Amino acid sequence: MLSDNVSRIVEARVSDPGAVAAAAARRVRATSLLGEHGKAMIIAADHPARGANGVGGDPTAMADRFKLLDRLCVALERPGVTGVLATADILDDLLLLGVLDGKSVFGSMNRAGLAGSVFEIDDRFTGHDAETIAAMRFDGGKMLTRIALKDPATPSVLENTARAVDELNDRQLIALVEPFMSVWQDGRVRNDLSTDAVIKSVTIASGLGRRSAYTWLKLPVVNDMERVLAASTLPALLLGGEVTDPDTAFASWGKALKQPTAQGLVVGRSLLYPAGGDVAGAVDRAVSLL
Repeated sequence: MLSDNVSRIVEARVSDPGAVAAAAARRVRATSLLGEHGKAMIIAADHPARGANGVGGDPTAMADRFKLLDRLCVALERPGVTGVLATADILDDLLLLGVLDGKSVFGSMNRAGLAGSVFEIDDRFTGHDAETIAAMRFDGGKMLTRIALKDPATPSVLENTARAVDELNDRQLIALVEPFMSVWQDGRVRNDLSTDAVIKSVTIASGLGRRSAYTWLKLPVVNDMERVLAASTLPALLLGGEVTDPDTAFASWGKALKQPTAQGLVVGRSLLYPAGGDVAGAVDRAVSLL
């Protein structure tokens, strides 16, 4: 099955590159960003484009594109999964496989802040742009927005995010902003996941752009999420991150989802590469929280 899918993708890319646009044009769009349970369940797979291929103890887990696509197909088939978030290369593969009908689709916009690089904060837009997201009939774009108060690249990060928010709002497409207060520590960027830092990131991100009607937030689940989610009236999707203790993580997700601005989950590695390897089971468990 996996080899057949890969052959289909490669054959189309070699002999008929226009097949991607044709697949996008005939794709049946989702009627709502939220599922029948009233919440979104979006599978994230934009990590490889930032060089973040590791999961758990395997530093190259997500670098095997064939296996990643296979896991994505399993996840997208599960009841209650409403959409996917990825870069153009992965979304094009999924379009060619015909697995995006009825799903919301989000393009990942800025990926230049490569994991572990000295320029990681200077996260320029090297992925989707608003024009292409609209042309492909996708539902929105995501911007990773790390705010490092002692890094001079931060003003450009905020300006670029605000511009993307504007361009998506102009097209009535969701601008999904993922903010963090970040610091340089021992030569690496670390996100401050204290409650007060996440609240500060929410208040900064909420004010980016000249309009906010289509702006949503993508936020980590931290202590005292009631305070975090009270910092803005913008709809929020909760990110999963890499989970080391599934029981604790699922419990915290479930509690946070009860807040009025929490509209669902965006989870990647912890569902695509769960301990034990049962992708379907991990996805079903996450959906049950909704």
